[in-house]
Amino acid sequence: MASGHRAQWKGFLKFGEVSCGVALFTAASTSERLTFNTINKATGNRVNRVFIDGETEEPVPKELQTKGFEIENGQYIVIDPDEIAAAVPESNKTLEIEAFIPCSEVDDVYFDKPYYLTPDKMGGDAFVALRDGMRKSKVAAIARTVLFRRMRTVLIRPHGKGLIATTLNYDYEVRSSAKAFEEMPKLKIEGEMLDLAKHIIGTKKGEFDPATFDDRYEAALEALVKAKIEGKALPKPKKVEVSQPNDLLAALRESAGLMKSGADKPKRTAANANKGVGRQRAARGAAGKAASSKAAPQRKAG
Repeated sequence: MASGHRAQWKGFLKFGEVSCGVALFTAASTSERLTFNTINKATGNRVNRVFIDGETEEPVPKELQTKGFEIENGQYIVIDPDEIAAAVPESNKTLEIEAFIPCSEVDDVYFDKPYYLTPDKMGGDAFVALRDGMRKSKVAAIARTVLFRRMRTVLIRPHGKGLIATTLNYDYEVRSSAKAFEEMPKLKIEGEMLDLAKHIIGTKKGEFDPATFDDRYEAALEALVKAKIEGKALPKPKKVEVSQPNDLLAALRESAGLMKSGADKPKRTAANANKGVGRQRAARGAAGKAASSKAAPQRKAG
């Protein structure tokens, strides 16, 4: 892995009687996002967090703080940190593969967090044999181990030169879709409506390119910070046009280009509304340069 990346976990990957040393590296991170500190407006000083007793309103020092489970309103069972630590399952530092399954068999609603899985200094040949075998067989692996104090189920798949290990949510953590969709009307769309929908879908086909996705909130924060550092006027937010409900068949025909455009301009489609510039890396760079000579918001929350 590239320098600057620290392994989140090191251990062994075992399949059958074969094992090899591996390391897990975080695949997705929010560390590049702008972060702010809480400041006292009167003094300009940073505010510190203090824990206060809910009844006496007196500050509670760290050595007197512990965990508790509420059994009734305001009644708690006190649980010591040592008791919690004893509940953590022991780890043998081994990702043991329990089964190989078709890649499409796991519903992605169970996906939790992805990690890059790379071979350690020893056992590279076993790692590559597993990777290539899985890729040719078009399967993923289900493995279990203790990660970050919990027993976790992990889905392992070939990914580029290595593997990607995605921790999975437990079944009790995933809510049933039945409740969310219980009020969905039972409709059957057919005829011209269905044909027009299929036509629009056909004309909008593209490729997945995450580099084209804009984090508009992050870009707006960068522009705000840059303007504040440079003493310029704050950027004005663009007015958002809210879509209005209209006749479905007419909207489908218009989207498919089957209706003549009148005097009014066609309404913005979702695709047009989402077009924009990429992330403003230049803004972040300019803010960084200006910060070297002026006070700037800290990027890391303490």
